[in-house]
Amino acid sequence: MTGSVRLVLAQLNLRVGDIRGNLQRLVDAAVHARDELQADAVLFPELALCGYPPEDLLLRSSMQGRIEQALQELATRVPDIHLMVGYPWQQDGLCFNRVALLVGGEIAATYDKQVLPNYKVFDEKRYFTEGSSPCVVHVAGLPMALSICEDIWHPEPMTRAREAGARLMLSINASPFHMGKQIEREDVLRLRCAEGGMPVLYVNQVGGQDELVFDGGSLAMAINGEVALRAPAFVEGLYPVDIDFDQQGVNLRQGELQPLPELEASIYQALVVGVRDYINKNGFKGVLLGLSGGIDSALSMAVAVDALGAERVEAVMMPYHYTAEISIHDAA
Repeated sequence: MTGSVRLVLAQLNLRVGDIRGNLQRLVDAAVHARDELQADAVLFPELALCGYPPEDLLLRSSMQGRIEQALQELATRVPDIHLMVGYPWQQDGLCFNRVALLVGGEIAATYDKQVLPNYKVFDEKRYFTEGSSPCVVHVAGLPMALSICEDIWHPEPMTRAREAGARLMLSINASPFHMGKQIEREDVLRLRCAEGGMPVLYVNQVGGQDELVFDGGSLAMAINGEVALRAPAFVEGLYPVDIDFDQQGVNLRQGELQPLPELEASIYQALVVGVRDYINKNGFKGVLLGLSGGIDSALSMAVAVDALGAERVEAVMMPYHYTAEISIHDAA
């Protein structure tokens, strides 16, 4: 079969626990992708409906009902485009990290995350049960598999997807930033493309959530390991990927290709985004910052002003009789 399809990577900044607010952001993104970008499908981040990481919110009895309502509302409000959306799902006393394909006002297919991370900042085995089966869906005639974050860091889910007939891997993510993370991601995806013999579309969320910062950097990678699209780091946006396919193969057209940020720039951007979202998502009006006259508090001031604007940052100094005159002068 010969054809083409346009998928949009929705690199969004979502808020943990704000199911209604997140729902509206997904609806707005889906409508824009459909009407302005002429997309066939939209790929949203991991656990997009509830935000990541939901942690002990998953233990609240009201969570499941709110998720079900939001999921059905998303399906019915934007029925005429394929939507791949992540959410938690409770069933028979178990909870799954799930992604659904919504189309025609209903859930057409679901996939449960197979590899649950349980190291460093991740604690998913406390809440979730592993899935075991691949899920292959068809959009515009192209068979594509669904996967969630940690799945793509391991070969088994890709192998199962290929054996199930997939020709394209879709990966939804909430992958936090650390130094050099984007290079690591691309190296892993390059390996998966070679092993699975299929391209990968990778969407990542962006923004800060408590102590975590998500850097985005969503991308599309061809079978040969070439990056066909790389979204900007630390910036929200909708990024279309055009795909042509026939009996011989699946080819990604060249799209937007943002350069990898320099190490120092990425660290500074992460600090700015982390501060901005911590303040805004917790409803604080601004920050009160103590200046010492040293480089550490000066850098903290620069981050705060870039994150919030000077009008939301108040600086104070409380000198003591041990404080050197040069420190008072530099702080001023």
